[in-house]
Amino acid sequence: MKKITFFLVSIALFYSCKPEGVKKDATDENTSTVTKKVDSLELKLDVVDQLKLENGIEISWLEQTSGDEINDGDVVLIDYKVRLIDSSIIDGNHLLKKPYLPYIVGFGFQPEGWDIALKKLKVGDFARIKIPAKLARGNKEIKNLVPKDADNYLTIRILSKKEPTRTVDGTKIWVLEENKNQKQHFNDKNTVEFYTTASSPSHPFYFNSYATNQPFRMKMEDQGIIPGLKKALINAKKGDRLFILIPPQEAYGTKGYLDIVKPNESIFYNLLVTDIIE
Repeated sequence: MKKITFFLVSIALFYSCKPEGVKKDATDENTSTVTKKVDSLELKLDVVDQLKLENGIEISWLEQTSGDEINDGDVVLIDYKVRLIDSSIIDGNHLLKKPYLPYIVGFGFQPEGWDIALKKLKVGDFARIKIPAKLARGNKEIKNLVPKDADNYLTIRILSKKEPTRTVDGTKIWVLEENKNQKQHFNDKNTVEFYTTASSPSHPFYFNSYATNQPFRMKMEDQGIIPGLKKALINAKKGDRLFILIPPQEAYGTKGYLDIVKPNESIFYNLLVTDIIE
């Protein structure tokens, strides 16, 4: 089985990428002092507005717009970097040589502080955000990259909000990459193989086949597969990369699932189709 890397789950960059950038002298923990020293572009920009939340998050707007509000379930395209107090970069779309990455709000795609902060921003905003350790990785460390109890300093531009490619019975599907050269697609007569993460708002990444390196196989007649997932994958082709947001009525409804999907919770899938099998 060939190795499959995490797709567009930016939290995985902590594990798969080495930090880039030149370390600079450590500064004090004042947000404005730290962030003004870490990027030449930011040196030229004044803070136009600030917000401090009771939970310790601090937002400094470098550009503030009247764009669309950002809510749970929105997919936004973001250009971002995450730094530590010493200015070392630990995450960012540039580490994947991407001009931006898609991000779904409200499903723990990154540490908790991200979703809290992003819902204070609007499309078009450019901001620096201090995320305290308790809303970042807390006392969990990543050896030689992120120490325990480390505050995170996020610089982020919200480029746009991405509308779903299609919606089926309330299930929203974003086709992030489409294999247009592939004619065979998943239907009720074959099997689809895919890697995916599955997240509920209360339990991010409760299922992760990327981590186990074991693809999931599904037939339309398989029992126990939630209806919204089957509908979302109809006509999917090998190589397609998808975000899928399934509403409660097309997932586990009012019953929920064990202790990982609460009653009336939606489910989010970050999915890569690896094969269509006759």
